[in-house]
Amino acid sequence: MPPTIRPVRDEELTSWFAAFGTAFYIWASDPEASAAARRPSMDLERTIGAFEDDAIVGTFRTFATKLTLPGGARVDASAVSAVSVRPTHRRRGILRQLIADDVRRSVQRGDVASVLIAAEWPIYGRFGYGPATWQATWTLRTREAALMVEPVGSVEIIDPKRAREILPELYDRCAANQPGEIGRTLARWDNELGLMEIPGRPAWRGAVVLHRNAAGEPDGFARFHGDEHWVDMSPDHVLLLDDLHGVTLEAELDLWRHLAQMDLTATIRTEHPRRPMEPLKWVLSNPRAVQVSGHSDFLWVRIFDVAAFLGARTYAQDGTIVLDVTDELGGTKGPAAGRYRLDVRDGAGTCERTEAAPDLTIDVRSLSAASLGGTRLADATRSQPHQEHRTGALAAADALLLTADPPWCSTWF
Repeated sequence: MPPTIRPVRDEELTSWFAAFGTAFYIWASDPEASAAARRPSMDLERTIGAFEDDAIVGTFRTFATKLTLPGGARVDASAVSAVSVRPTHRRRGILRQLIADDVRRSVQRGDVASVLIAAEWPIYGRFGYGPATWQATWTLRTREAALMVEPVGSVEIIDPKRAREILPELYDRCAANQPGEIGRTLARWDNELGLMEIPGRPAWRGAVVLHRNAAGEPDGFARFHGDEHWVDMSPDHVLLLDDLHGVTLEAELDLWRHLAQMDLTATIRTEHPRRPMEPLKWVLSNPRAVQVSGHSDFLWVRIFDVAAFLGARTYAQDGTIVLDVTDELGGTKGPAAGRYRLDVRDGAGTCERTEAAPDLTIDVRSLSAASLGGTRLADATRSQPHQEHRTGALAAADALLLTADPPWCSTWF
């Protein structure tokens, strides 16, 4: 018999964490402690279990967020996390059932899209997700380069409790300007500022600096910790950068300048996702002092409402294209399936269902990958089914969706 998929009850949360821990054994923790610590911030209606009789054999959790699109529009999205199947129950279709259940719930809520970070590349394309943002690790040798930017505004050090009052709203302002970013929950800030410890994971211990513009208003912040390292009594400390955001590029670069001038620091290494191409490189006196590594995918997107998604973002060029989107989920049509006419005038798009003849047929996973403008549609379709009904339609759609500034997501979840 297939498992029953439903939200967990409060008294089942410990068992849910125990089931999750069987797959994610790398995070050793006490299920009771995890349930007690996380219960206040978890929406049990979005905490799903796959039940075999009374035993939980699969877990799935989501939280509401906002996804920033090119142009700054923010759409309702469902962020997927804590996906697991007990090792004793693999290859039985449990994940497929959990995702089908989540798609149904998301569409009923009115979510425009779903987002996740894929632990393994081959899994989620089967369910309509595509890699939409990319990340890299940046390592800056501070003693070999200086930033050729003058100080703007001011930088001050603030303690975590003060940061908790300021950073959520400040980050949200930054995220609203950055396509690909998502909203962060308030509970996340408690963890990231070391004000709350998640069982099984070490509490964050570090420093926070706040940037203010010339008018004294907060317009950027950085969060970091360090790794002490001495060589023959010479300090070669490593500054491990957890977060750096600016409402403006000037604030962002000024934060980099401040950190690069920190005493005793030989290296800055980013601990969380940064853009594969950073403005930082082009203001260094010696760009070779920075090295970029670990280029990989990061945020995966799955579109539910094609018309709402494509109609909300902006575009670098004008054009019209009719897309026939295929979307199959568990042998039935998924929510994105249909034919859509996208019209772009003066950079603004309108998108609606149509009966017009299609220019291009593509799968929802390809469209989702290219939806934020950071993945070429021409690349996303190379191994996926697609068909041109008009010569040059794929190239036209590719050019239409691509953005000059790639999207970026800095938020693990």
